[in-house]
Amino acid sequence: MGSKTTKQKAQENNSKARKTNEPIVVAQIMGKWVGGGVEAVIMNYYRHIDRTKVQFDFICDDDSTNIPYEEIEKLGGKVILCPPYQKLPKYLKFLKQLFKEKKYRIVHSNINTLSVFPLYAAKKAGVPVRIAHSHSTSNPKEWKKHLIKSILRLFGRKYATDLFACTRYAGVFQFGKTKEEQVRIIEDAIDVEAFRFDNDARDRLRKELGLDQFFVVGNVGRLVPVKNQLFLLEILPQLKRLNSKTKLLIVGDGELYETINSSITKRGLEDDVIIVGHCKNINDYYSVMDVFAFPSIYEGFGMAALEAQINGLPVVVSKNVPTDIKVAKAVEYLDLKNVDEWAKVIANYQGARNANSVSSDSIAKYNILNSAEKLANIYIDLGAEKWKN
Repeated sequence: MGSKTTKQKAQENNSKARKTNEPIVVAQIMGKWVGGGVEAVIMNYYRHIDRTKVQFDFICDDDSTNIPYEEIEKLGGKVILCPPYQKLPKYLKFLKQLFKEKKYRIVHSNINTLSVFPLYAAKKAGVPVRIAHSHSTSNPKEWKKHLIKSILRLFGRKYATDLFACTRYAGVFQFGKTKEEQVRIIEDAIDVEAFRFDNDARDRLRKELGLDQFFVVGNVGRLVPVKNQLFLLEILPQLKRLNSKTKLLIVGDGELYETINSSITKRGLEDDVIIVGHCKNINDYYSVMDVFAFPSIYEGFGMAALEAQINGLPVVVSKNVPTDIKVAKAVEYLDLKNVDEWAKVIANYQGARNANSVSSDSIAKYNILNSAEKLANIYIDLGAEKWKN
């Protein structure tokens, strides 16, 4: 009899795992971990999923930052560092060997159009379940990135056995027009209760930041071009003319930190802007704010805007943000071309703190307690289905 194939060996291994009731270990392809939205989403799921049934290995580029090693290990997971995709031959060789050695049943790639590369390696290694997950879209104005994404989109479904997306909009972007049942919508779910308004946090942090008597316009997100925080600096002078007690609070860190700080200085706004770097208690900072401004150039979903609504904040977002995020009444979509309108709309929300009343029913699908169970069942069902074939 000839030697066993990789698939046969994997099937035997998986059968043994099921007999001993060991959890399915899912290889989560994370790319370069910098503490952004996608990482937050996957970690939310990891914290709340039934880890007796499903465990995660996090495959991250070796130039990552802010990986929560201690928390992941405490929860029973592993972090595995790999060469970045820019070193493509090494990247593919490493992943193919890793997938063979670990005999993963499921590889779940969270790096959008770049998923073609790890899923190619997964197919070569005989991994039966290969998930491509679309978390974002693109902006034609960022022509280099848009061109690369447009080319890679052509291969978005080639090596995947299953397709996930955070919204139908993000799914169409990466996978093209498909039948609804062909793309599973896995919502960017959160711990809803953690983002409820906290008056104690508001009082404490407003005192610490010197914001007691001010109208605070807030933003949460990585300091990168797509999040467009520079646009808020354009709005701020007009906001100050409408309300001299206005302050801008930005929570996040990233590649544009120095650029944004330089722009603040050039505009003479040093006393009017506070930038809080990467922090673990982001939920507390929502309670400090009076209105939330979200001028993203594009979004697959827009997690921060959802969190802000749950906190009771009026939310002003760009028209490039999917309407899926709207779960409350005080949400307005504006064109990024109209600076005056942004200033007027934001200023009109003075005194409207806690105007948004978000019902439990309206955010049920974004509640991580519901969504984590849903995802665990999907993983288990996919595993069982693929080994039957």
